[in-house]
Amino acid sequence: MPPQYQHRVLFWGILGALAMRAAMILLGTSLLREFDWLMVVFGLFLVFSGWKMLRSVNAPEGDPRDNPVLRFLERRLPVTEGYRGNAFTVREAGRRMLTPLALVLILVELTDLVFALDSIPAIFAVTTDPFIVYTANVFAILGLRAMYFALSGIIHRFRYLKHGLSIVLMVVGAKMLANYWAGGKAVPVEWALALTAAIIGGSIALSLWKTRGEARVEAQVETRREAAG
Repeated sequence: MPPQYQHRVLFWGILGALAMRAAMILLGTSLLREFDWLMVVFGLFLVFSGWKMLRSVNAPEGDPRDNPVLRFLERRLPVTEGYRGNAFTVREAGRRMLTPLALVLILVELTDLVFALDSIPAIFAVTTDPFIVYTANVFAILGLRAMYFALSGIIHRFRYLKHGLSIVLMVVGAKMLANYWAGGKAVPVEWALALTAAIIGGSIALSLWKTRGEARVEAQVETRREAAG
């Protein structure tokens, strides 16, 4: 999508994410209080999600236009041929129509819903206090907009970050299973947080070290552009 519209989509996407996370956290804490065996379900789900993500690390990325949800929306809803500025809906030929910008927003919200299925159970491995879980999500989500534009130009250098995140999901899932079957704190929260920080920090450091040559090339290209300008 055009870069000039990305701020608007991220703004409304974040508001929608905050509302969806609140609903899912309240539902999750209520279910855990009634059915503590759901910890096993969450743990197995995280292990499976991490393993599936790890296997897809080197898989080729498909064309976003082939997304089945996008194609379904285009078939079922009236959508304009192109963008209409930063509008999500417009009235044309006497009827209300969605713009491609609205479809992007819907896909962003659905993507956040998928990520919530991983991140919320992972936080439950640390605490089941709904206030702490929600505020942690709020701080994380509010930082996404700024981090997106800060990292969009260098994200290609973090080639091992997905490996690290996959391993973290499996570790957190294993911790939830261990704590449930041990009937208590088999793995202290402090150890789990330290291991998580070590895995993510290590994957970032390894990525930057492995791609240090690319950084030098990018710096040389930028220097040449400035000299030519």
